[in-house]
Amino acid sequence: MSGPPLKVLIVGVSTRAAAASAAAAGFAPVTVDAFADLDQDPRVRALILEDYAPSRAVDAASHLSVTAAAYVSGFENHPDQVDRLSRERTLWGNPADVLGRARDPFLLREAFRTAGLPAPRVRRSAPEDLEGLWVSKPRAAGGGHGVHLWDGGEPGLGTYLQEHIAGTSGSVAFVAARGRAVPLGVTRQLIGDGAFGASGFQYCGSILPAEGERLFPGLGDQAFRLASAASAAFGLVGINGIDFVYRAPDAGADAIAWPVELNPRWSASVELFEQASGIPAFGLHADACRDGRLPPPRSGVSAQAIGKAVVFARTDIRVGDTRGWLTRAGTFRDVPRPDTVIAAGRPVCTVVATAPDSSGCYSRLVEAATGLYREMDAWEARSSLSMPPGARGVSTG
Repeated sequence: MSGPPLKVLIVGVSTRAAAASAAAAGFAPVTVDAFADLDQDPRVRALILEDYAPSRAVDAASHLSVTAAAYVSGFENHPDQVDRLSRERTLWGNPADVLGRARDPFLLREAFRTAGLPAPRVRRSAPEDLEGLWVSKPRAAGGGHGVHLWDGGEPGLGTYLQEHIAGTSGSVAFVAARGRAVPLGVTRQLIGDGAFGASGFQYCGSILPAEGERLFPGLGDQAFRLASAASAAFGLVGINGIDFVYRAPDAGADAIAWPVELNPRWSASVELFEQASGIPAFGLHADACRDGRLPPPRSGVSAQAIGKAVVFARTDIRVGDTRGWLTRAGTFRDVPRPDTVIAAGRPVCTVVATAPDSSGCYSRLVEAATGLYREMDAWEARSSLSMPPGARGVSTG
């Protein structure tokens, strides 16, 4: 007779998707994050920190009796906190030493180049003869926050320059173990889209194409080769993701996926693959981390296009009655509690949509966001708001 479900701690900025996946995979999740989402799975024991930080999340989790611990967005930039998290419990995810190497943009470029794959040039400083378009990127950031076109000055402390690659943003999510990788699939990324209140290089959503769509024509196995190269070079385990920029092939040339960032942790697009396959991805993550076991290769496509978009507040708002959103799980996720104060530029919730193809899916996401902004305008009209410190936190990819 089997015993009670294994208790697993999940920490990060937003744990809702990973915790729901863990519960569906038969675990008993305990979470510590920055949000008090109404749609958190009822099987999840959730602890919310109003003044969230990775160090405070680890402090809050120190007294919890769990067998294993996993982390999601934000922790990849804090290997010291990952090291603390793994004390006296099994870590399901990349350990601190792996993070230190995998998040180094110079080692990452070297790994891809060694594998015979293209990779953007990177610079620690700005020599006088540096030409072309470049972006300035924080070494410890996520979701495109703090990334901007280089203005010609010297990079600031903790930042570096990366060659700007023009094209379509995409991402490959994969499961890794023992130097090997199995892709879950490839998505188109929504970046800086004003329809969702985003700007610049800010991540604001993903779309999984429908079966038969040529979202990235000629890409072939390049995304798989990126995942394999990163897994072999850094010894990645569990679910990871690589963001890339796709360049359509010229006449007679192959398509090129230029990797711009490795996310050595659970990524935002994973729940789209779960919806398409019906398989809880956290179970795959646990198998890879515990036993080095990888799933069989999958098609990574869906009968319909599936998308999600993070909707950001355009002004300071106080949330109205969101309880009705729970009856529309096919439209809203990461639902904030009524009367939550959200500062301009912070995420309000996630909208989701399906359609026969990616174009139709994007249109439905925009339609859902437009309706949400109308609702927020009505809230604003009824509310005179004085913003307290520590409003709702940021979203990462």
